[in-house]
Amino acid sequence: MFEDHTMLKDKAVASLGHTSLLLPAMIKSALAANDRLKIYLTLVQAAGQQARHPDQASDRWVDEFAAGLLGDPAWLTELVNGAYLNDQLLVMPHGSKLLESMASDLAVMARPVCEACNDAPAQWQKRRDDWVARLEILGTSDGLEPEALVSLTHGKRGENDSLHLFVMDLHKSLNALSQALATEHLEGAHVWQIDDTDRPLIRAFMTGLNRTAPLKFSHPGLDTAATRDGPRLLIQNDIGTNDAHVLVIEVEDLCIQLTYSDLHGRRFDFFRQMLEDIGFSWTLQEPVRSDGLNAGKPYRLGRAQLTAEDRMHLCRALEAVAAQIVFVIDWNRARKQLQFFVSKSLACSLLTRAAREQWGHMAWLLAGGKQLVFETMQSADNELFRVGDRLDEVLGEAAAVDFLAGLLRIASQILLRQQPVALVADEARLQLLRAVRQRSIEFDLLAEHAGLCHALGEALIDALQNGSTWDEQQINAHVLRSKNWERAADHLVINVRQRAERQQRWLPIMSLLTRTDDVADNLEEAIFIHALMLESGAGLSAAVAAQIAQLADTTLVAIQDQVSAVEIARQLTEVNAPEDSEAFLQALWRIVRAERLCDDLARKARRCIVTTLGTAPAAMLLANDLTACLEQTSDALLESAYALREMLFNKPGMF
Repeated sequence: MFEDHTMLKDKAVASLGHTSLLLPAMIKSALAANDRLKIYLTLVQAAGQQARHPDQASDRWVDEFAAGLLGDPAWLTELVNGAYLNDQLLVMPHGSKLLESMASDLAVMARPVCEACNDAPAQWQKRRDDWVARLEILGTSDGLEPEALVSLTHGKRGENDSLHLFVMDLHKSLNALSQALATEHLEGAHVWQIDDTDRPLIRAFMTGLNRTAPLKFSHPGLDTAATRDGPRLLIQNDIGTNDAHVLVIEVEDLCIQLTYSDLHGRRFDFFRQMLEDIGFSWTLQEPVRSDGLNAGKPYRLGRAQLTAEDRMHLCRALEAVAAQIVFVIDWNRARKQLQFFVSKSLACSLLTRAAREQWGHMAWLLAGGKQLVFETMQSADNELFRVGDRLDEVLGEAAAVDFLAGLLRIASQILLRQQPVALVADEARLQLLRAVRQRSIEFDLLAEHAGLCHALGEALIDALQNGSTWDEQQINAHVLRSKNWERAADHLVINVRQRAERQQRWLPIMSLLTRTDDVADNLEEAIFIHALMLESGAGLSAAVAAQIAQLADTTLVAIQDQVSAVEIARQLTEVNAPEDSEAFLQALWRIVRAERLCDDLARKARRCIVTTLGTAPAAMLLANDLTACLEQTSDALLESAYALREMLFNKPGMF
């Protein structure tokens, strides 16, 4: 059975309840079905001739004439050449397929006359139903009796009805119906039976559509049809090649009602968001199924509405809606390809940005899409990018998004200027090289880890100052929160270690972060020890508490210097300003001095512990362990400071 894209769109529009928009498309499909039916009838006659005179050479017209309309004439050639008579019964290879195709095309051809015209005579529907039923019955038989063959092919008026006569009558009615439509083109829209008051609205819609339509380039879609249905102006846009992807707009007075269907939920949400920006409000429905659409699978269906303040506002809204339609064409393909390089949410936000700034994504797809980016990554730096690496994992999310957004914009600009596609690849390499020089994902991870260490340092100070007033639940919550921060720091180390296993350039970062992770481990252990002291009642004397508080404060200041040093180092990868270099070195030297000061404070704390807690073994032990954790924290800070300094000194041009 033959079913073209136009017929599937007809089903989709009909499922939305807008049959007034269907007539031109139905007539077009009906006329195409008429051409096929005439070939089928000629084939039946040729098969009968071949069966009666098998010694005569068969005509070659089937391959030449039928190929253009039917696409695959091989089975038709077999149908004619393999036909034979079994007594009087005409037997044809693929005969049931032929008769099934004839029944299907007859229904298509009769549809505009029987269904689209409210005043269609009853005999049209009866003749159609009778012939469709007879063809279906004949398709289940072993062959055609002589009477059946005559009933299909004779053209004599005054005798019994024939399929040939019915097809000729339908063709005549279709021609009359087509002429009665008096269709015209208005700014590129196919319109019929409209009022003069509709013309400014259609022009406004087409102004928006034509403004962004070049962004689809050679991709099919955006054909627009418009007609009046009683008090409403109906506008349909053929978004693309998918049968369940349909947009119909109704305009009545100052109200726009928009019905949109889409089999991709994320693309539906994208289009919904774009129209909400214009001022539409949506009524969303659950996924629906319609016979013959989207292979019976569910698709999303929703309605949006906007009430304009006046006619000028109404025209602006129609123009704005039309300008957004091009951005849903191949949207899902673009999203899937972008997800090779960034997360799903970032891919969707990139496409939203490309639509709002009117770059679109089709130019990027035409220039190579994901393959363009893969080739650019390999040509930019074979050591930096390895097979399987995601762009955001190497550059960081912000840099990856900026690169891809720039590539979408550049591709659109180049192709709109009709410049060579190869120029897009050259621009992509330049953009990626610039992004690589500015990348800071390593420092993003270092800064995140330093932030967790700082949070743990503040948590310890909080416990030392206020822990004596906490109940058991507050103490446990404080310990749990600190443990979660320490685990988050561990996960960062694991992340970097996995990267270092794939790429050697991550080894210095792994070495640095491993040292810094000792800071987080020791601080979390100190918080736990202090919680044990609170729970057991083995409290600190005032003198010991003051010494440990001074040690913890000094450690926290050193952690703050670590945070500052990492942030300055991040900037040093982009701009080598002398004052920044000086600030970086000063932060490192403050960490060195803090480590020396912490050594002295730790010794003072131990003397105080021995002299004031000597008679309380449990308190003395825990206080000494707490002091040791803080001392080891300052040692780890010193080691990480030297590692950070060494890493940057080994980068050319940094100082």
